[in-house]
Amino acid sequence: MREVNTDIVIVGAGIAGLWMLNTLSKQGYDVLLLEAESIGSGQSVKSQGIIHGGIKYALNGVLSQASDAIKGMPARWRACLTGEGELDLRGVTTLSDAHYLWSQGSLAAKITSFFAKKAMSGRVDSIDKNDYPKVFAHPDFKGNLYKLNEIVLDVPSLLKVLSEKQRQRILQIDTADCQWDRDHAGNITAVSCLKEGIKINAQRFVFAAGQGNAAILKQLKMSKPEMQLRPLHMAMVTHNTNLPIYAHCIAASSKPLVTITHHINSDGSYTWYYGGDIAETGMGRDSQQQIIAAKELTAKILPWVTLENARWSTLHISRAEPKQSGLSRPDAAYCHSEKNYLVTWPTKLALTPDLGDKVSELFSQQQLKAQYRADLEITASIKSPPISAPAWSDTGR
Repeated sequence: MREVNTDIVIVGAGIAGLWMLNTLSKQGYDVLLLEAESIGSGQSVKSQGIIHGGIKYALNGVLSQASDAIKGMPARWRACLTGEGELDLRGVTTLSDAHYLWSQGSLAAKITSFFAKKAMSGRVDSIDKNDYPKVFAHPDFKGNLYKLNEIVLDVPSLLKVLSEKQRQRILQIDTADCQWDRDHAGNITAVSCLKEGIKINAQRFVFAAGQGNAAILKQLKMSKPEMQLRPLHMAMVTHNTNLPIYAHCIAASSKPLVTITHHINSDGSYTWYYGGDIAETGMGRDSQQQIIAAKELTAKILPWVTLENARWSTLHISRAEPKQSGLSRPDAAYCHSEKNYLVTWPTKLALTPDLGDKVSELFSQQQLKAQYRADLEITASIKSPPISAPAWSDTGR
């Protein structure tokens, strides 16, 4: 079996794993990234691409810990998109430079005054009717509309930019068929990839495989940290009406009724992708029932909209996160250090830079020094995985 030495092995080529690959490589470490399927498979390619600033976690009129933890993320991502941040993300397609929040009728006075508070400065802006996006610039729209400082990214292009300069270091290896070598103290010394005939020795191992982390922990006979899955049943409608919408619709609840994003397909069609409360409650409906619910909701909240040649479908997502009491949503990115390995979940696309910070800080505290340069001639025999097709495309379903 051929052997390769590297500083860090990351498992899972979702956005979190790719971000860490780029960040740690920039810091001088030699890094290899292992992916069993395709780049972005799992949660990443099913993301709506919203870089949240935390407003949707404060719809009860209170700034929560979750809202506070994420408030600085849009600015960090924007800096990266212009090439001025910690990573150069020029080339990533921005679908919308703002996300919106609308209500069918007048917002409650409590929420209206909350949005006007100084604490919301730079996070929520009122918007003049002359500047309404086309979907809301209709005489039948009588509700409130706010502009949020939250960009929306095209996830496939983000996966492409994060992976394109690192292709030699992203290896398609199914870790389920691998053997983890450990020393007497419980540290992982190597991963032996039997099918590929390669043994990778490393100083540190980072697990960023989302739902796949559970299987790896089971292989390692580790009971902690525990993982939880919070499922969603997303709805999608593909059509031929170019009417972009990137918005949360809210009512009396502290959660958006629905969050809709607009995506452009390679055949010239468009897809509206439905998250929010309809996706959470949709777990109690089968696909046909979910489509009926989404159609009825659309007719109720956007009655003036007609989508040409509409084709409806649904998609299930399992959000993998560290286990919380009552399966509640984690407030921040999560990084658990055990021996010489880390178990991580970003918990939100927007929090990926925060997870990168946590990992980098841990390695700095551990005084990890770059020591190796992997022999890429040996790893060249292992193919690099393809980029996942968008969840809303025919090939992505």
